[in-house]
Amino acid sequence: MITEFKMPKMGESITEATIISWLKSVGDYIVADETIVEVATDKVDNDVPSPVSGIITEIHFQKDDVVEVGTVLALIDSSQVSDGSQQILTKVENSQQISKKAEVVSNTKPETRNSKPETRNSDAFISPLIISIAQKENLSIEELQSIPGSGAEGRLQKSDVFNYLKNRKYPIPSNPSEIQGLSSRAQSRDYPKPKINFVEGKDHIVEMDRMRKMIADHMVYSKQTSPHVTSYIEVDVTNLVNWRNENKDQFQQKYNEKLTFTPFFVLAVAKAIQDFPMINVSVDEKNIIVHKDINIGMATALPSGNLIVPVVKNANEKELGAIAKEVNHLAEASRNNKLKPEEIQGSTFTISNVGTFGSLMGTPIINQPEVAILALGIIKKRPEVITTSKGDEIAIRSMMFLSLSFDHRVVDGFLGGSFLRKAGDYLEQFSSLTPEGEI
Repeated sequence: MITEFKMPKMGESITEATIISWLKSVGDYIVADETIVEVATDKVDNDVPSPVSGIITEIHFQKDDVVEVGTVLALIDSSQVSDGSQQILTKVENSQQISKKAEVVSNTKPETRNSKPETRNSDAFISPLIISIAQKENLSIEELQSIPGSGAEGRLQKSDVFNYLKNRKYPIPSNPSEIQGLSSRAQSRDYPKPKINFVEGKDHIVEMDRMRKMIADHMVYSKQTSPHVTSYIEVDVTNLVNWRNENKDQFQQKYNEKLTFTPFFVLAVAKAIQDFPMINVSVDEKNIIVHKDINIGMATALPSGNLIVPVVKNANEKELGAIAKEVNHLAEASRNNKLKPEEIQGSTFTISNVGTFGSLMGTPIINQPEVAILALGIIKKRPEVITTSKGDEIAIRSMMFLSLSFDHRVVDGFLGGSFLRKAGDYLEQFSSLTPEGEI
């Protein structure tokens, strides 16, 4: 007899669940009440047992598939549990009883100090339950990824998240988190998906890795949450460029660090935030959280092509040499996938150097739960009209575009424009960042 193994109903309001993993394969014997598949809903993770003993003949869905309640997941042939196969089945049941006893014994052993939870695979499944917790606690994507998972294949458990929250260094008051975007599939079902033309033999499919999926959902959440406005200015960084070129060798000898433009960008933004502290905030429903610390995130490309945001903490309290050292360390750690969890947490404002890729300017998406992000374009030489003591002249100058995207719920045009202009002024008048002649 063929038995249909269906997705069970796990609550009054639950209409679907996500498959975490299959514990059995086609052709395997399964004993009645033995767990056959792990599933997850937005409220709880469940082990689903088999209703009968038999052989699995078909499996209709795979890992990460979202399946509605009542849908047939697999077919089980219970007619093959004859006298001969019953002996095999009995052996399976006996082995399960032995393993359960062993598990009980192992659980009674005292925990040793050297025991460590299994490190979570960065590509491991994140259940809707974990996403729900992250929403309530306002955990960022980077924070969620940094928590070691103690479940199978490094899967993140509820206890792992709660243990992390107990020792969280940079808590943020609870508000609808950017992690909500991870369940965007359910939110977008009412809109018909546009048809994609696929040419067999020419086009090919590349599946997103989990980090790329999380980044995508994070970006969608940001655009859905914050009404984005972008302002632009152009700054003349000729004096800054000349000073760096003249002093970079001496700087490296003194600090044993390369001097890039990024430390100047970080310093300029930190000083501008001190002048306009209401740009250094987060929104918690109807409240504005003003952050005392000025922690500048740097959008950085990983070797995989994905993005991560390491953070320069308390940038306003550091000198150029200290910031250059920290910037170089964070960039190197990003390239080698060696960033520590605390190095990607707690940013209050983010910069993105789109000029690194040759872009003239950009329209960056806000890194939630922040309210603004600054993009820095490529530095290009071109003829400009400048005013001198002799009057207007045409000269070759190093020019750069700055673009600020801000959340118009709490940052109006006056604040956004004033902050952007002040950051540009600090770059043009770089002596206010580091006095000329002083390294």
